[in-house]
Amino acid sequence: MRDFHTRNKQIRIPAVSHPRHGARIILNSQPEISIGAPSRASGIRQPVKSGLPFRSMRNLVRMSSAAAVLIAALAIGSPNGKPPAHYETATLAGGCFWGLQESLRQIPGVIQTTVGYTGGTTPNPTYELVGTGQTGHAEAVQVIFDPAELSYENLLKRFFSVHDPTSPRDQISDAKAPYRSAIFYHGEAQRRIAERVKEKVSQSGKWNHPVVTEITPATEFYPAEAYHQNYLQRISGGHACRVVRD
Repeated sequence: MRDFHTRNKQIRIPAVSHPRHGARIILNSQPEISIGAPSRASGIRQPVKSGLPFRSMRNLVRMSSAAAVLIAALAIGSPNGKPPAHYETATLAGGCFWGLQESLRQIPGVIQTTVGYTGGTTPNPTYELVGTGQTGHAEAVQVIFDPAELSYENLLKRFFSVHDPTSPRDQISDAKAPYRSAIFYHGEAQRRIAERVKEKVSQSGKWNHPVVTEITPATEFYPAEAYHQNYLQRISGGHACRVVRD
């Protein structure tokens, strides 16, 4: 299930992919039904590959996906599946997307968050494929926010405070690692703000190593599998893996 938060209410619906404002979003065409939660250590799930139960469940997922798109649109105040025009979209990557989503969703002014994959070359990537590092995607969080309540600059300041933008082990062991630190900007105004905030963070003295956050144009964003959405809200004992530096 997913929780969609608005200013005045909370709507709980199945956690599935749905359209986004900004960069084009492509939904995975063949959802995979799995048994149990994913293992962060091994990245191995136990899928049900074929047979009547699989086909029935797949059809159920597709129907619930369609319903979820409509409910999600209503939750953010737009019947056509797009956020209101005054909302903005940010796409950010910084290590494990479970913890990053949990940190960003709690910021006042954030309307909705979705974890997924972006910045790569393979269409419709899966969690397992992204984990190999061969698709070029980063684990990312797409954020819809209200700029009347939260500026893009303040959102980025919070982003830099909840992950390590210098760590090669977690973020950028190479230029296309899935855990790399990255800002995928939507438009020239966001690019300028991202460059300015990154420079301020670099000069702040809070980090002992260079800030290596990638700043690049937003491309296709592929929402992750349903079980990844709002993971730390649903799984008791989950780890946030965040580093907070004010």
